Amino acid sequence: MSETAEIDESLYSRQLYVLGHKAMLCLQNTNVLISGMRGLGVEIAKNVVLAGVRSVTVHDEEEAQWGDLSSQFFLKESDVGKNRAECCEPHLAELNAYVQVASYTGSLNQHYLSAFQVVVLTNSSLDEQLRIGTLCHSKNIRFIVADTKGLCGLLFCDFGEEFVVSDPDGEQPRSALVLNISKDNPGVVSCLDEEAHGFQNGDQVTFSGVFGMTELNNRPPVKIEVLNDYEFSIDDTSGFMAYKEGGMVTEVKMSQTFSFKPLSESIKDPEIVMTDYCKEEQHKTLHVAFQALHRFVQMTKRLPKPRAEDDAQLLIEIAKQITWKCPVNEEVVRQFAFGAMGDLSPVNAFIGGLAAHEVMKACSGKFTPLRQWLYFDALECLPEDASDCRLTEETCSPRGSRYDGQIAVFGSAFQEKLSRQKLFMVGAGAIGCELLKNFAMMGLATEKGGNITVTDMDSIEHSNLNRQFLFRLQDVGKMKSITAAKAVRKMNPSLRITARQDRLGPETSDVYGDQFFSKLDVVFTALDNVEARVYVDGCCVEHQKPLLESGTLGTKGHTQVIVPFLTRSYGKVPDRQENAFPLCTLKNFPYAIEHTLQWARDTFEQLFKTSAENVTRYFQDPGFVKNPLKQGSAEALGVLEEVYDSLVTWKPNNWTDCVSWARNQWERLYNNNIMQLLHNFPEKSKTILEMVEEAQADEEEQARKLHTVSSSGKPFWSGTKRCPRTLNFDPDNATHMNFIVAAANLFANTYGIKGTRNHQEIAETLKIVIVPEFTPKSGVQIFTTDDEMKKETVDDNRLEEAMKKLDTLQKVGIFKMNPIEFEKDDDTNLHVDFIVAASNLRAENYYIPPADRHKSKLIVGKIIPAIATTTAAVVGLVCLELYKVIQGHKKLSLYRDSFINLATAYYAQFLPSAAPVYKVTGLDRTFTLWDHFAVQGYRDGTEMTVEELLSHVKKNHSLEVTDLFYENAAIYLSKSKNREERLRQRVSEAVCAATKEDIPETLSVLKLIANIEGLDNDDELPPILYYFRKAKPE
Repeated sequence: MSETAEIDESLYSRQLYVLGHKAMLCLQNTNVLISGMRGLGVEIAKNVVLAGVRSVTVHDEEEAQWGDLSSQFFLKESDVGKNRAECCEPHLAELNAYVQVASYTGSLNQHYLSAFQVVVLTNSSLDEQLRIGTLCHSKNIRFIVADTKGLCGLLFCDFGEEFVVSDPDGEQPRSALVLNISKDNPGVVSCLDEEAHGFQNGDQVTFSGVFGMTELNNRPPVKIEVLNDYEFSIDDTSGFMAYKEGGMVTEVKMSQTFSFKPLSESIKDPEIVMTDYCKEEQHKTLHVAFQALHRFVQMTKRLPKPRAEDDAQLLIEIAKQITWKCPVNEEVVRQFAFGAMGDLSPVNAFIGGLAAHEVMKACSGKFTPLRQWLYFDALECLPEDASDCRLTEETCSPRGSRYDGQIAVFGSAFQEKLSRQKLFMVGAGAIGCELLKNFAMMGLATEKGGNITVTDMDSIEHSNLNRQFLFRLQDVGKMKSITAAKAVRKMNPSLRITARQDRLGPETSDVYGDQFFSKLDVVFTALDNVEARVYVDGCCVEHQKPLLESGTLGTKGHTQVIVPFLTRSYGKVPDRQENAFPLCTLKNFPYAIEHTLQWARDTFEQLFKTSAENVTRYFQDPGFVKNPLKQGSAEALGVLEEVYDSLVTWKPNNWTDCVSWARNQWERLYNNNIMQLLHNFPEKSKTILEMVEEAQADEEEQARKLHTVSSSGKPFWSGTKRCPRTLNFDPDNATHMNFIVAAANLFANTYGIKGTRNHQEIAETLKIVIVPEFTPKSGVQIFTTDDEMKKETVDDNRLEEAMKKLDTLQKVGIFKMNPIEFEKDDDTNLHVDFIVAASNLRAENYYIPPADRHKSKLIVGKIIPAIATTTAAVVGLVCLELYKVIQGHKKLSLYRDSFINLATAYYAQFLPSAAPVYKVTGLDRTFTLWDHFAVQGYRDGTEMTVEELLSHVKKNHSLEVTDLFYENAAIYLSKSKNREERLRQRVSEAVCAATKEDIPETLSVLKLIANIEGLDNDDELPPILYYFRKAKPE
């Protein structure tokens, strides 16, 4: 059995694009023990089970308490008094049928621990950590300690004396096109200046497709020294042949070995990874504070009581007694003591996501491990006023409530405030599931007046189950929002949640308009595309509502907190749109595998989808033959000839005809087209001087050859234009046959003909297929730039002939072809098979290294790599910002945006960007994007006229309105002939008259743009939000 055959790719597909098959197989052979099944332990266990290790054993010797329910999402109120590990074992087992889940309630001794490759301790004493840590280090068992106390957390890793990492960062190997290689010692490699090569000193690289200095091709990796952004040196090339042209240089990932100290040594002189460089002193103090806490518990047999000053002072004194090279920040220790009994779901989500990812590193040897300590705190979530009277021993003491772990930190009044929140969450995928879990544990929207609205128009797919943990196998096909809401209610039956299936956009503004947004407290995005994020952001800016935004890409994640009048908005971030490849690059001059994959995807669309759709339109639309002319003569000709070929030239009568079509397509794409290209632009191109000196060349041939040089005098085939080669079909070549099998079957499907995937049968059929010999023609136009393509013209006679041929075809009945929609997630439909073969054959034409199926599917399917650990960590961070928003923090310095990369153990929190302030010329005031002029137009049972609106703006804002616009319509122009008539109209009537449309009944606010007397029309003045309807009762 092959390596990949042992992995359920339909389940792990998105995770595989993060880990790769080799690392995934390592996971499937690892046994993990996780001790401590409070909120942090179950968070780690959940993520590790979803990841797909061989087995997870959850350990706990204690019974569930009320405070555990603050973050232990697999415990119910009825579980209080029962063993925690035994209670959550069945819930964890449901997450992944491939993982053996067991519970254990005994003591952890050497014999028992020897069965595991990774051991994780949570909720454990320092003595136990030292004992087990020493044992694991001696037995080469990977050892992790994770702990959270209130708003603080820690993580420690020990992976032994020699831990080998195969891929430190998980990034795709960098590559660059070669421009020149010197014959020197050392040899200097110059890369194209299209973009920087991106290599670093010490990187190792290989070469391929180099002409002239062929000794470099297929050579073992060579270490480089970077000279600048476009050059680097290698070893001695003075004895090699001279470089001619071509070549690609590609990074080779080299393994690294890391050495770890045992806990007993590392705790004395720790390496601490920073999560917030504004808090370096705080995190060094936390290293002592956590040790002091263990001593406090040893002395008192309990944790410090919430907000108990005596307990805090005792902890400070203990901390001062610990030998430590840095000064102890007493205030940090005090706040740590005040919240030590706290158990917060967002903190557990963040530390738990990180810890689980370290488990995966320990299992697989993929990614850079944490070296060796990490401390985290979010103490800025506490009230801005340090003397807040709501936080006392009394208000933070346990109440026998499921929220005791949160009340211990924030007090009972804040808990009541959380219960009445109105939230809107867009998206119920991976991030959405994690958000809802945190909302349930935090007690958001659990009382009258509170509500969570979640909308998602997607249904559950099998691949979602690997990271969207609220869904189970039996839920596949159901709507995400409904299923997620049902699942999260089981975690907290008091949760008030409304599930919808709407797409958020202009078309649903009647549902999600002013009435809806005006009642909200906070908005969350849990989306996977930029356009939807920008739309939601625009709604939040218009309605002045805070937005909490987060996203992930593999091991990378980000969070952004957007607060009205305080921060910039998401939509004001510089353009994130992807750049499309130039059409000429795809069509004739590819130089990267991404180009050949996009070309293959476009070819799939043309051969198996658009051609079939056009045939159907031809039979259904009497004016079809003339309609394509609206697209332009060149496109029209292509459509008409495509339809004729589908109905006459290549219309198959049987399976043999389909194989014949596929074989001839192969010849056209990989031989004939390349021969024609090389005829137009010969391989042995010359400079202009050489061509001028060339004698006795006829005019046509001279004109053709002049195309083989650029305007700068360089040979045509240079730079990114790589001279291709033709291919010869070989039935014994697997890639050649894969193309034929996939193409023939897909072509047959469009005509409803039954095919076969038997390679031997198809090979026999190929023996009788006739492939006409091809001779390149002179006068064939091949474009070298996109601008040339836009100016393409065609022979009118050829277009007329194509129209006449279709007009004279006898339409007998209705002939319908079956267009094929590309589907990347079905590995049995041959779609990806065609793409991989078609792309790699074209790559061979142009000396581009091929891509395997895994990489090809990732690129052409535009798959977003995803893994549960990143999602959990990101959601933990964004929910901590929610605490601050609900607290009502006014200082920008208390909020945090973040960027994390779990692969490299990089964690950065930083201040959000402040809302830009701008001044309008001629006005003595400043504005931000959050500002608008709100006008209540409905008063005393009637609506304002335009004249009254202008008077209101003048009186209240000292602005003289000269012109007024709604969308693209002018509803009032001071110099218009109908000025007086418009002044007398109600504003809504003027809008209807200007737009010639009725205002939807659900719309209660009009966004108006005004020109102001004395101001330049280019000045960006805030809009007028005009409320013109009576508010509807709730």
